[in-house]
Amino acid sequence: MAFGLTPAESRLFLRSGTEPRHMQARHIDHVNLRIPADGADDAREFYGERLGFGIEDALYAADEKPFFDVRLSATAVVHVWPTEEFEPPTATNYDHVAVVVEESLDEIESELDAAGVEIEKTLDSPLGATGEAPAVYVRDPFGYRVELKARV
Repeated sequence: MAFGLTPAESRLFLRSGTEPRHMQARHIDHVNLRIPADGADDAREFYGERLGFGIEDALYAADEKPFFDVRLSATAVVHVWPTEEFEPPTATNYDHVAVVVEESLDEIESELDAAGVEIEKTLDSPLGATGEAPAVYVRDPFGYRVELKARV
């Protein structure tokens, strides 16, 4: 164990074998989700119309890039990739992506109900990067679980 770190920490944080070093991450920029080749309209409807996120698909529609974006915030998107190689998510290859939203738990549930989105489960205080806050879990049309977490 180097510098009081576990072997895993040593592999991640040692520079030149001399001292610990940490990456200075700011935030997650994007997540890539593969969907069925014919699933673009379902994705636009679920993420854009039902969840209310922005859809940026001009370059995709113009065949200038193979995916379109679900805009979560000024600094985060989900790249949605329609592909023939889509395989539905399973417990062994995907669990969920968590998105912090401005709404309270009651507001999240109300908006989902009004949009006809089924709530899979609700947790009072799951731990995330920003602390504990209430969260609601839903599934998109392709089986991906999305956690909508109230702001801490």
